[in-house]
Amino acid sequence: MSIPSAVLAAGWIPFVVVLVLTLLFSAVYIRYYMSKYDKELSSTLAAIIALSVTLLTTDLVPVDIFLVSYMKNSDGSFKDWANNSATRHDLENSVLYAYYVLYGIICFCFFILLPFMYFFYEEKEENSTCKSRCCSALKYLIVFLIILAALMLIGAFVPTRSPPNANSTDWQKIEGLFEGLATNGGEDAISFVISVFSLIGMLGLVTYTAYGMSALPLELLAGKKSAKKERLTVQSKRQDTESRRQAIRDKYGIGSSTSARGRRRDANLEEEERQLVRQERHLEAKEKSWCQKCLMLLRPFELVLGLVFLLLALLVFISLLLTNIDKAMHSLGYKYGYALPTRHLPNPIDIVLVFCQKVFPLDYILMTGVIVYFVLCSMTGVRSIGIWFLWIRMYKVRPGRTVPQGLLMFCMILMFLVMAINIILYELTPQYSSFGSQHYLKNVTGTGNVTKTSLEPCTTEVSADECTITRMALLLTRFFYKMWFFGAAYYFLTWGFLGLMLIGFIVAVVRGRRSAIQGEVDKDDFEESDDELIHA
Repeated sequence: MSIPSAVLAAGWIPFVVVLVLTLLFSAVYIRYYMSKYDKELSSTLAAIIALSVTLLTTDLVPVDIFLVSYMKNSDGSFKDWANNSATRHDLENSVLYAYYVLYGIICFCFFILLPFMYFFYEEKEENSTCKSRCCSALKYLIVFLIILAALMLIGAFVPTRSPPNANSTDWQKIEGLFEGLATNGGEDAISFVISVFSLIGMLGLVTYTAYGMSALPLELLAGKKSAKKERLTVQSKRQDTESRRQAIRDKYGIGSSTSARGRRRDANLEEEERQLVRQERHLEAKEKSWCQKCLMLLRPFELVLGLVFLLLALLVFISLLLTNIDKAMHSLGYKYGYALPTRHLPNPIDIVLVFCQKVFPLDYILMTGVIVYFVLCSMTGVRSIGIWFLWIRMYKVRPGRTVPQGLLMFCMILMFLVMAINIILYELTPQYSSFGSQHYLKNVTGTGNVTKTSLEPCTTEVSADECTITRMALLLTRFFYKMWFFGAAYYFLTWGFLGLMLIGFIVAVVRGRRSAIQGEVDKDDFEESDDELIHA
């Protein structure tokens, strides 16, 4: 029996809508942070494409979950159109191919598009031609292609654990995954590259997203400082600096005879005074801005959104903590990547999402909201912390001031983070992300050898004839079995994520309210660009 058009429409039409919204969001977001006086069309388009494709990988997760859940009735039986295993297999394969296509495009963006555009812009000089810039960028691109080829070869030829024998205990533990364990070298190579990306992304998630998850709700609740009060404070500091400069001049004199110490102190104070003058100018413009006065009317909504985000952060923390404790007690162990076949401890977010599947599309909306929240927290973390290489700050992400190289690097980091978000979603909602609301009829032998049927949630211990696992969960748990190192690393990094969330909360509280002109004024800025930014 063919798949009803209503099923395809219910699953894929929301994805198309989200796809359009993702493109619009990416364009607006990149345009908002793009430097107004140092920009290039090619770099901007590359950043928008890369960000859109990266976000679409998470947008596909709700579609995957909906399709497997919609195959079954509430009594545990398959719907008429899903009774045929070949039909179910074809439907899920379409989702699997969509994952592979998106991940393939991500690899293209990371190893080819973004590096090429990054070095293409780096070679921009007054007398440079497009041909010379392309040649220089291609030289650097070769290094990235070598890295990609090395990762693919490692993934394809490094020995992995083979599928278990059908009569073994291992088979019983992961019976529902048997269809996906017999993969070829090409799929192993892709899975290895994705897993390496996700592992790097988990490190970024622990750094950026953990802090952003604490900082974002607290920033919304605390709000920004009053532009008028902050201007008066800056004005007082500027007057104090002027007095100190005058005192130094009176003490050391002015001219070539001034001591080196006096010139150095005067130069430092002059730079500080120039910075304060620029801050005062921006604050005065902010104070007179009608746009800012209108935004004050939205302050109550900002408080409500802050409370919602704070509650969501608390639920995420509790859910991840309970899942990790559950894994420590009941998982299959490190040799299986801490895979959890059956949930034993209650998980608030998991329970709510499974329950909300009774009212379509409530769970779809909630899951999308959780994904958007993680993405926003990741962006907040990158914006607050900046882009670093070890102890060296490379770029700052600021509205209207982010250089093209910074935007491209920002998109690279977001690629890692979003791929790690797919991992954390599985950790956060193990049951919902794997089987949605699917149940199956289990035969239970009672007293007097009477066999009864019991409606139970699906697990990986159940045959694929009874339950259909999502393609995302299949990709993860299959690779956790074949290369346990990645699953174990994700498990321990999740503990690090929880610890950094607590530390980030303390740091966000200590930092207090944001400046009214946060991100607008910095020592590295060109002073002549102030006027065009203030009046833009």
